[in-house]
Amino acid sequence: MKDKIDLPKIADPALLPPQHIDALQTKEEYSSCLISDVQLEYQEADKVSFDKVFFKNVIISDSSLRGIELTDVIFENCDLSNVNFSEAFVHRTEFRQCKMIGTDFTRARFQNVRVTGSICDFASFRFGNLKLISFEQSSLVSSDYYQSIFQKVSFEECKIDQAVMAGVRLKDTDLSSCEFTGLLVDIEDLPGCIISPDQAASFAGLLGLVIK
Repeated sequence: MKDKIDLPKIADPALLPPQHIDALQTKEEYSSCLISDVQLEYQEADKVSFDKVFFKNVIISDSSLRGIELTDVIFENCDLSNVNFSEAFVHRTEFRQCKMIGTDFTRARFQNVRVTGSICDFASFRFGNLKLISFEQSSLVSSDYYQSIFQKVSFEECKIDQAVMAGVRLKDTDLSSCEFTGLLVDIEDLPGCIISPDQAASFAGLLGLVIK
């Protein structure tokens, strides 16, 4: 049975008033607004807070937004590639059809988060705390979860080839619908990981097996 994820508490995104942004400042707060069709470049600010905010067609580039706080937030068709979101707090947030190539979520805390139809190749979730997260129909090639804590994390029909999951306990993590030829994992973390028969060959080498 799939774990229920709490969705962002935004009654109707279409009714949110538009918010114009030129630059972000440390510890700035934004609440109950729509941020759309804007490109933010060279931003450097810590602990910016967004509550009940809908980001649509937003590009953030060449930026460091460490410790960003996202609660009841939706990102739709946004490009957040290579942005530094390390030590972020992300709660009841959705990423829909977003591009997050190389995005840095190191040491971030995620709870009740959905990532759907997105490209997250080379994204880093190292040393993160991930609870009630669903990655769906997304590309996570070479994404990095090293030493992260997984609690009810699901991957549905995702591309996860060469993802780094070393140091991650994979008990009850279902990878059976995902595409991959190899993962970087530690053998002691594999018990209870759910895979398909076709994927078993990818783990055979870790177990010292030879498939004939």
